[in-house]
Amino acid sequence: MKKVIQLIILTVIITSCHQEPSLKGYNGADSFMEEEIAPITRQASVAPPPPPAPPITTKEIIKKKIIKDGRIGVKVSDLKLAKARVDSLVENHKAYYSNEKLNNTDWESSYNLTIRIPSSTFEGFITAIERTKGEILYKEIDARDVTDQFIDLETRLQNKRAYLKRYQDLLKKAQTIKEILAIEEKIRRLEEEIESTTGRLKYLGDLVDYSTLRLNIRKQKEFKYNPAQRDKFSERIKQSLSKGWFGFIDFLLLLTKFWPFWIIGLLIIYFYRKIKRKKALTK
Repeated sequence: MKKVIQLIILTVIITSCHQEPSLKGYNGADSFMEEEIAPITRQASVAPPPPPAPPITTKEIIKKKIIKDGRIGVKVSDLKLAKARVDSLVENHKAYYSNEKLNNTDWESSYNLTIRIPSSTFEGFITAIERTKGEILYKEIDARDVTDQFIDLETRLQNKRAYLKRYQDLLKKAQTIKEILAIEEKIRRLEEEIESTTGRLKYLGDLVDYSTLRLNIRKQKEFKYNPAQRDKFSERIKQSLSKGWFGFIDFLLLLTKFWPFWIIGLLIIYFYRKIKRKKALTK
């Protein structure tokens, strides 16, 4: 009996001794797994970094296209000096005269000037005119925004050029004469439209780059009576006699033109008198 009990105790001890390494290994594996998993769980708990900011797109800034025109009238005391002053301003501002007209009457002398001025110096030119010695009679400045027209024309021009390129490519692939003639007609029309649109853009560009100023500078004069010169009395007598004689000749020629009426009148008078005589004889 004792041997049986000792055998059971020995079996339990041996079994417990064999189980301790496995527990220790399990605990070690758990600690190893905890070390491996812990960083992953910690990384998962951290918020993800924000997405990269979208690239900044800068819109193309469209430069305004402004056409400026002006009209100014100035009354001065010295027209020659004022004109020299304007000439100097034109040269300094790199402007030019597109039209220049001088009027000289008994009442006043004046210059009508049409000046093309670079738009960047237009306001400075106007200010300089206002500072000249003289009286401003009138002033009118207009500004027109043609930016939309520019954009529209440039867009049309770009599209027409793209269509022209396509038709030119089609022309290279055309095989029949009918196709070639049809494509060439399209190309001809597109080239005319492109030329017209380009000319319109250049015209608007010139109006934008150079502003127009119509300047009138005038000087009043003291009125002086200037009688018209007359010929001598003898010369006037000769002219009167000559004009009278030619008038008489013209009158005779006028009467001669009516010779058929003279004949008809004489016939009427002749028959009238003849009838009157017959009536007198019958009585």
